[in-house]
Amino acid sequence: MIIKVLGTGCAKCKKLEQEAIKAVEELGVEASIEKVTDLNKIMDYGVMMTPALVVNEKVVSAGRVLSAKQIIKLIED
Repeated sequence: MIIKVLGTGCAKCKKLEQEAIKAVEELGVEASIEKVTDLNKIMDYGVMMTPALVVNEKVVSAGRVLSAKQIIKLIED
Protein backbone atom coordinates (compact mmCIF):
# COMPACT_ATOMS: atom_id res chain seq x y z
CA MET A 1 0.00 0.00 0.00
CA ILE A 2 1.25 3.46 -0.86
CA ILE A 3 -0.05 6.45 1.07
CA LYS A 4 0.85 9.95 -0.06
CA VAL A 5 0.41 13.17 1.85
CA LEU A 6 0.10 16.07 -0.57
CA GLY A 7 1.06 19.47 0.74
CA THR A 8 3.68 22.18 0.70
CA GLY A 9 4.92 21.55 4.23
CA CYS A 10 2.50 23.61 6.31
CA ALA A 11 1.56 22.65 9.86
CA LYS A 12 -1.65 20.95 8.69
CA CYS A 13 0.29 18.88 6.16
CA LYS A 14 2.72 17.74 8.84
CA LYS A 15 -0.16 16.86 11.18
CA LEU A 16 -1.85 14.78 8.46
CA GLU A 17 1.41 12.94 7.86
CA GLN A 18 1.71 12.17 11.60
CA GLU A 19 -1.88 10.89 11.69
CA ALA A 20 -1.26 8.70 8.63
CA ILE A 21 1.82 7.18 10.29
CA LYS A 22 -0.22 6.55 13.45
CA ALA A 23 -3.03 4.91 11.43
CA VAL A 24 -0.63 2.54 9.64
CA GLU A 25 1.00 1.60 12.94
CA GLU A 26 -2.39 0.93 14.57
CA LEU A 27 -3.55 -1.19 11.65
CA GLY A 28 -0.29 -3.09 11.50
CA VAL A 29 -0.29 -3.07 7.70
CA GLU A 30 2.70 -2.69 5.48
CA ALA A 31 2.58 0.68 3.78
CA SER A 32 4.95 3.33 2.58
CA ILE A 33 4.10 6.92 3.39
CA GLU A 34 5.39 9.52 0.96
CA LYS A 35 5.28 13.28 1.21
CA VAL A 36 4.57 15.13 -2.05
CA THR A 37 5.49 18.81 -1.89
CA ASP A 38 5.93 19.60 -5.59
CA LEU A 39 2.99 21.80 -6.64
CA ASN A 40 2.93 20.38 -10.17
CA LYS A 41 2.67 16.83 -8.84
CA ILE A 42 -0.07 17.90 -6.41
CA MET A 43 -1.97 19.48 -9.31
CA ASP A 44 -1.62 16.22 -11.27
CA TYR A 45 -3.95 14.66 -8.70
CA GLY A 46 -6.53 17.40 -9.31
CA VAL A 47 -6.19 18.62 -5.73
CA MET A 48 -6.95 22.30 -5.18
CA MET A 49 -6.73 22.35 -1.38
CA THR A 50 -4.05 20.82 0.79
CA PRO A 51 -3.40 18.83 2.79
CA ALA A 52 -4.65 15.89 0.79
CA LEU A 53 -4.37 12.16 1.32
CA VAL A 54 -3.88 9.64 -1.50
CA VAL A 55 -4.19 5.90 -0.92
CA ASN A 56 -2.97 3.67 -3.76
CA GLU A 57 -3.14 6.58 -6.22
CA LYS A 58 -6.74 7.50 -5.28
CA VAL A 59 -7.42 10.87 -3.61
CA VAL A 60 -9.46 10.05 -0.50
CA SER A 61 -9.39 13.43 1.23
CA ALA A 62 -8.48 17.02 0.43
CA GLY A 63 -8.47 20.27 2.34
CA ARG A 64 -8.64 18.86 5.85
CA VAL A 65 -6.64 17.06 8.49
CA LEU A 66 -8.03 13.61 9.22
CA SER A 67 -7.59 11.78 12.49
CA ALA A 68 -5.85 8.40 12.61
CA LYS A 69 -9.28 6.77 13.13
CA GLN A 70 -10.67 8.44 10.01
CA ILE A 71 -7.64 7.36 7.99
CA ILE A 72 -7.98 3.77 9.25
CA LYS A 73 -11.59 3.73 8.03
CA LEU A 74 -10.53 4.99 4.59
CA ILE A 75 -7.77 2.40 4.34
CA GLU A 76 -10.11 -0.43 5.33
CA ASP A 77 -12.76 0.57 2.76
